[in-house]
Amino acid sequence: MYGLSSQLRRAAVSVASNIAEGKGRASDKELLQFLNRARGSLFEIETQLQIAESLGYLTSPGELLQHTEEVGKMLNGMIAGTKQSIQEAAA
Repeated sequence: MYGLSSQLRRAAVSVASNIAEGKGRASDKELLQFLNRARGSLFEIETQLQIAESLGYLTSPGELLQHTEEVGKMLNGMIAGTKQSIQEAAA
């Protein structure tokens, strides 16, 4: 249980950290890479919540999964906007 909760914390921190690091980079292409990493960490969180449920550590991760879905939608919006910005700059 400790290992899983530790992984979950690291993945959650990684989402925010990757967004912040990407915003501090010099280009939108670099930002896009970090946003995609953040999305990958978000998928890790979803997987870890499902594992925690299957192991009996969580009885109902529904609310937590709903929050990850909301964050995922925001990230997808940031990714789409960044891709559009890259395309406009290339045109």
